[in-house]
Amino acid sequence: MTTPKNIQPSEKKLEITQIRGVIGVKQNQKDCLRSLGLKHIGDSVVRTADAVTAGMINTVPHLVKVEEAK
Repeated sequence: MTTPKNIQPSEKKLEITQIRGVIGVKQNQKDCLRSLGLKHIGDSVVRTADAVTAGMINTVPHLVKVEEAK
């Protein structure tokens, strides 16, 4: 299940998990994953849903799964 391209900036904490690899994707998408702190399939990070993070998630919605952090 991929993330829809509609993440809005807010004060929520998001858990972002990489679910697909980066072979064959554009360089800017690889850079977005690296900036989020994701290096391998299965890696997870918790970030605030600010404007920068929301923009990066919206660039790679097919490569990540986003859930609200507990």
